[in-house]
Amino acid sequence: MSVSTLAVAPSVCAPLPVLGRDVTVPLVTGGEVTYAALDYAASAPALQRVWDDVAAYAPYYGSVHRGAGYLSQLSTDLFENARRTVAEFLDCRDGDQVVFTRSTTDSLNLLAAALPAGCQVFVFETEHHAALLPWRGARVTVLDAPRSPRQAVETLERALAERTVSIEGGHGPALVCVTGASNVTGELWPVREFAAAAHAHGARIVLDAAQLAPHHPVSVEDLDVDWVAFSGHKLYAPFGSGVLAGRADWLREAEPYLAGGGASRKVTRRTDGGVDVEWHDSAARHEAGSPNVIGAYAVASACKALTEAGFDTLVAREQYLVAKVREGLADVPQVRFLSLFGDDAPRVGVLSFVVEGWNSSHFAAALSAEYGIGVRDGLFCAHPLVRTLLGNDPQTQGECGAPEAAPGEKSLNAIRVSFGAGTPDEHVERFVRAVKELVTDGARWNYRTEDGRCVPDRSA
Repeated sequence: MSVSTLAVAPSVCAPLPVLGRDVTVPLVTGGEVTYAALDYAASAPALQRVWDDVAAYAPYYGSVHRGAGYLSQLSTDLFENARRTVAEFLDCRDGDQVVFTRSTTDSLNLLAAALPAGCQVFVFETEHHAALLPWRGARVTVLDAPRSPRQAVETLERALAERTVSIEGGHGPALVCVTGASNVTGELWPVREFAAAAHAHGARIVLDAAQLAPHHPVSVEDLDVDWVAFSGHKLYAPFGSGVLAGRADWLREAEPYLAGGGASRKVTRRTDGGVDVEWHDSAARHEAGSPNVIGAYAVASACKALTEAGFDTLVAREQYLVAKVREGLADVPQVRFLSLFGDDAPRVGVLSFVVEGWNSSHFAAALSAEYGIGVRDGLFCAHPLVRTLLGNDPQTQGECGAPEAAPGEKSLNAIRVSFGAGTPDEHVERFVRAVKELVTDGARWNYRTEDGRCVPDRSA
């Protein structure tokens, strides 16, 4: 599909207003330019609607679940209504719990702490570290990177069929952890098929929706996943809040993620000097301490804003922007996009690439300093996946190497451009133009490594 055939998309859905859309930044070559935020996959700018909602509530801020005063009661109602809004956004089933956490990483670590004894975990090497690393106390099977969605499902089915027999002689509990959309390639993964495979083999499944939920509707019931985790800061909501939503039983039976006030229903002193604790069996069991009511409210506001905007129109516009990037750089042979499933695989607005003759950190620094464009460079907290995609073709170590490269090593890193509901056409057009100019003409400034980062050399 050509860009010209998608030209009507912007009129169907204009960019949603976000904070920072008018911020200007200085250029090393002189002057200023409106900042092009193209690193949505790391943290998306807050929606103006979310910021306005939070600002309207802020004067009424009070403690949650802990006060008889009007503001405390109002804040408690707002916090619990936010929980219901998130449950509706995720199309949760009756009986599912919505636990507010700090982030996707926090959510998956919470679930890891709630695994029943002897649980075996299956995870692809392609996962973000937030989904790859929390399972250290469990028996973990790491699956090789697949090269097609079908191969991914077949790989999982085979691993589940061959899973380890427990000491008791049965298979025991098992959990599959999968992403909905890759934070490196943007490619969509076959979540529904994964869930069917997991359940057919008596396993459960948790969906890392950090990169999926901001771009596509996520239905717990339709996808048939047991849990879903996502972060507010990728969903256009600031204030460090995340969500773990899904089945209550493992969460209810586990020790509280944090011990403290709010998680406990009743605490009594024993005659031997110790204490007995009766823990809540609701979501509060894993929300000890004073909850982040503003963060939860911001997440709920973002859920409402995206639902009201309509995912059909948001997806259409995003695909228009993806096509604009890919087709705009199609005649630049030095640019190689990274992909597991192929260039035509369905994806969200996340694209990673390398540029022949350039170290990726150097290229990203030039985009920022000379064009006012913010992208990500490195291994994107998905080291095994990026190393697999780059293979044995490290970039030549120059004055600006990847921050992950050890001294004396050749760097292995890539560039990621990502966008979403608030991205205007001009940002993407400037990015395409900048890539072409850098490839053709080179950087207009000298750069050096400082504290592990590539920065403009201002010593001349």
